[in-house]
Amino acid sequence: LLWRVRAWLYQSGWRTVRRAPVPVLVVGNVVAGGGGKTPMVIAIVRHLQSRGIPVGVISRGYGRRSDEAQWVDAQSAAADVGDEPLVIHRATGVPLAVAKDRHEAIGLLLSRHPELRLIVADDGLQHLALARDFEVCCFDARGVRNGRMLPAGPLREPWPRRVDWCVAVGPAAPGAALGAPVSGSVTVTRRLARQAVQSDGTRRELASFSDQGFTALAGIAEPEAFFRMLRAEGVAGLQTQAMPDHAAPDAYRLADPARVLCTAKDAVKLWPRHPQVWAVDLEIELPTSFWQDFDARIDAKLSSMHGPSTR
Repeated sequence: LLWRVRAWLYQSGWRTVRRAPVPVLVVGNVVAGGGGKTPMVIAIVRHLQSRGIPVGVISRGYGRRSDEAQWVDAQSAAADVGDEPLVIHRATGVPLAVAKDRHEAIGLLLSRHPELRLIVADDGLQHLALARDFEVCCFDARGVRNGRMLPAGPLREPWPRRVDWCVAVGPAAPGAALGAPVSGSVTVTRRLARQAVQSDGTRRELASFSDQGFTALAGIAEPEAFFRMLRAEGVAGLQTQAMPDHAAPDAYRLADPARVLCTAKDAVKLWPRHPQVWAVDLEIELPTSFWQDFDARIDAKLSSMHGPSTR
């Protein structure tokens, strides 16, 4: 009831919905505790970059120590900008700004890069003050679980609802895992990169870590998913260490950093102190049909910048 009242206040104009000068695509989830949105943001940004479309990213930067607008670059600290924005920037080099107020982030982004034609919002499906032109909702293999809203279940808002694309990251089947059939649903394949990397760019084949006394570390929403994927890649004999999602850098205790295999999200926090830690990127592969539909709709919007919004 509270959610529907809040939504109505924005829809009726009692609360202000502000529009950015360029189209905005929101990538988020309705399930608390992660759903694969970070690799989805990376995939979308890389795709747009490959097409020569100037794109930027905004994020709240969950878990950082400030709500103020911050610019994200290679020298940024996770405590200042958040771990997920650092992962996105490391993977793509995309112009990226963080702020609790998404419009403040957009202002900082466009002040430095006025040439941008599209902004991707990392999270923000429930940030109703931000007008958006497209929405991508991500789920992992757990789907909607019991289908109830917080605190009785994992949902941040009622589901299902209309979005432009609904993406199940992993083996989940859209419709079954998502609680109801959703138009535009697609299942994407996720996998670990074939090589692990250290802070200085040194690379090593993932299969070579088997039975050598390494510890697999993951501070994500579902650490066991990372451990399962390592085993599936043939990395055997690992000790495992699960950390809370968005754990602070000071929370990590490493006996031998050079023998630690972790997620990219952990690595951006560990590398400033332990550059010898090995990170494994998570990659996703979307079907050609998704990109064909995506490009058609994005191109139509960019070619009619002054046309009506889809929201």
